[in-house]
Formats: sequence, structure tokens, C-alpha cells
Amino acid sequence: MARSRFAPDRGLSARMGLTMVVLALLYVVLIGAISYGTSSIWLGVIIGLGVFWGQWYFSDKLALAGMGAREVSPQEAPELHAMIDRLCALADMPKPRVAIADTDIPNAFAAGRSPERAVVAVTTGLQGRLDERELEAVLSHELSHVAHRDVLVMTIASVVGVLAGFLTRMLLWSGLSRNNNNNNAAVMVLVVTVVAAVVYGVSFLLTRLLSRYRELAADRAGAILTGQPSALASALTKISGDMARIPKKDLRAAEPYNAFFFVPALTGKLDIASLFASHPPLDKRLDQLSRISVELGRE
Repeated sequence: MARSRFAPDRGLSARMGLTMVVLALLYVVLIGAISYGTSSIWLGVIIGLGVFWGQWYFSDKLALAGMGAREVSPQEAPELHAMIDRLCALADMPKPRVAIADTDIPNAFAAGRSPERAVVAVTTGLQGRLDERELEAVLSHELSHVAHRDVLVMTIASVVGVLAGFLTRMLLWSGLSRNNNNNNAAVMVLVVTVVAAVVYGVSFLLTRLLSRYRELAADRAGAILTGQPSALASALTKISGDMARIPKKDLRAAEPYNAFFFVPALTGKLDIASLFASHPPLDKRLDQLSRISVELGRE
């Protein structure tokens, strides 16, 4: 947990630690599968470490590019920078870079491998819908993700999924390009593809479980820091309601980044049970904020 004035969360720390241990084991399994599929241990290690380094080192740039966001200077967005300056001073933490995504989807996210390399991005749709108190509450929520370092864990978790997908595509392509009569090659492709699929499934479930808890932790820490849980509750209610008015094609384009968003971009389709949801239910988030209001004496 980062040393800041954001409220610490032992439950989040424990879950992040367990997730990292399991992901490390899955990563070793994937490297072994790549080595088996390519018949070269060193090639498997090189590919595995290469994908890991690229995803880890460029995670912030990849997130910004995926959402079409760009960094903005204090001169370009003085009010946004001033708000983040105040929150960082209040939280006693390094100021992240600031970015804006030109999209009507009302959302915000944080990315980056460390507090010193973090970036906090908001969309123009979010800025246009929230008042100053609500926007500050959302920014406090995102900054708490940076302070808790759960952004780093989610970034590393995404590497396993990327690598599993890469392995599956690589082996399917190599299997199709080989002689159909080569039974050994076909068995190898099948075995490694199944391993990659299982690893991807386990990593997917792990990140979903962690994602739901980290959102509750960020809601709590952000609300306690600003002392205004009602502002965050108002922002949540407003954004969740407006999300239904966004064109479905825009929501589908943003769905891959749901685990990092303040509020998930959903197209209205039903998830296969709440186990696969990236965020806790809105009612649960609002109930927690209501309890925090009572704790702070601000009923």
C-alpha cells in the first residue's frame, strides 16, 4: 500500500498479494506452454518476458491510446489540473499526469506502473455532466487507485490475458500451416491451446474479483479523503443513469477497458452471473457511501 493519506485497506492488500502469487504461477505455466509449443525454452522465456516488459512499461500509453486520450498541460486544462493539485496535496502523494479523452462516454480511469508514472484521465462527457464537487469526488476515487497501487496489479494481470491470447493465436496459425497428417503437431497445438484457454479463464476471474473489491476500496478511500461521500454517490448515480443514453457502438468500443473505469461501459446485455462483472452493483456502492456519511457525521 502506498504511503499517503488515503485510507489504507488491509483487505485490498491481502487480495492483491494473493492475486499476484497466483498470476505469477500462471505466468510460469504460460512460459512453459510457449516453450513447449516452440520447442525452445529460451524462445519461450524471451517471448514471455518481452510481452510482460512491453505491457508493464507502456501500460499508461496503451491505456491512453485505447481511449483516444491525450495528456493536457495546466495551460490547456487549468481547472482540472488545479483540482488534482489540491487532491494530491491533501493526500500527500505525487501528482500524476493529466489526460482528457474526447468522447461523450462519461468516465474516468487511472493507469501506470507506479505513482510516479501514473496518469489520470477523464472524458469530456464526464466533465460536461458533473459539477465541481462531483468531479472532485471522482478524481479522488481515481487517485486512490494510484495510491493503493492496485493499478499496477491490474496492469500485470492484463499481461497474462494478453500473453494467453497471443499464444493461442500463434499456435492456431502454426497448426493450420502444418501438414494436416502430422498428428503430433495437432496434439501439441490442442494441448497448448487448452492450457492457454484455462490460464486466460483463471486470470479473467481473478481480475474480476479483485476489480470489484478495489472499486469499493477506492470509493471508501476517496470519500473519506474529501469528506464528501454524498458527492461521490451523486456522481455515481448520474453517470450510471447517463450511460444508458450512450450509443451502443461507443460502449462496445470502450468495454475492453471496463476494469479500469470509474463506472463500467455496459451495452445492456446481461452478464453470466455477477461473477463476471468488473464492478460491484451500484446499490452496494451507494450503501457503502451512505454508511461512510454516517461515520463522518454527515447524514
